[in-house]
Amino acid sequence: MFRLIFKWVLAPFLVLFLGFHVLVAVLLAVWSVMPVQQTAFMLSHRLHGGSISHQWVDYQHIAKSAKQASIASEDAKFASHHGFDFQSIQAAKQANEAAGAVSVGGSTISQQLAKNLFLTSHRSYIRKGEEAIITVMMEQFWSKKRILEVYLNVVEFGEGIYGIEMAAQHYFGKSAAKLSREESALLISLLPNPKYYGKNLHAKRLRNKQKIILRRMNTAVLPANPS
Repeated sequence: MFRLIFKWVLAPFLVLFLGFHVLVAVLLAVWSVMPVQQTAFMLSHRLHGGSISHQWVDYQHIAKSAKQASIASEDAKFASHHGFDFQSIQAAKQANEAAGAVSVGGSTISQQLAKNLFLTSHRSYIRKGEEAIITVMMEQFWSKKRILEVYLNVVEFGEGIYGIEMAAQHYFGKSAAKLSREESALLISLLPNPKYYGKNLHAKRLRNKQKIILRRMNTAVLPANPS
């Protein structure tokens, strides 16, 4: 009986599991030196009939303020952790239990990027497990600087607007290199709900978050250049 189960259930599952992670490893290797032009989130957007606006821009052509804002808002310990901020995860868990709903996220920039590149927004224990595995792989393949560079290039800033360059062009008519502190903080403030806030730039909650990010930006620690 066990042999039959292994042959027809476990073996195919293991093949798919290993095959998927081999593909992830290959793509991470390729994307360590090549621009990322397609992600799982972008593909899903296209499959649902949406159009994509995306333009890759290298790290040095992204305003320092945008990098500071993303770390200040999304992952204060980004430069020092190894993919996971367990203190933030625990704090988010306690906040969600108190609220009786998932209202606070504890995911790091690395975890968010793993999800964007290879997974979906659907919440499940299986997806979280895959996210953790890919995060570990990414932290091994890429430097922190590369992770931040790819993150800012693929995250969604509005309906079909992917990456900091197209966001800067769409909202402010300028390149990502020329973003001001206030503009960078506003763009990063969009991230929890870009489709909604992209159409409601004067929402009080959005502007309050922008002010909080502006206060924290100077303390954001940027990743060092790879040795």
